[in-house]
Amino acid sequence: MRKPDRERAERNRLAGGPKLSLRQRSVTLAQERGVVRTHDPTNIGIPRCYLSRMCNEGLLIKVGYGVYRAAEQEGV
Repeated sequence: MRKPDRERAERNRLAGGPKLSLRQRSVTLAQERGVVRTHDPTNIGIPRCYLSRMCNEGLLIKVGYGVYRAAEQEGV
C-alpha cells in the first residue's frame, strides 16, 4: 500500500471510519426521526434537490408538502 493511502486509512480509522455520503446521512436522519421536514436535511448541509432525487430512487417517501419519511428496508 502506498504511503498516502496508508495515511488516509489511518486518518479514517482515527476519525471513526469513512464519512457517510449525503444520501446515507439523509436516510439515516429520516430513519432516526421517523418523519423529516425539508429544513431538517438542509440544516445538516444536504441540498433540497437531493430529497426529490431520493424519492425517485425509492429511498424516501414524500408524505406531504415538505414532509418525508424513510422507505421500508427490505430484509430488515
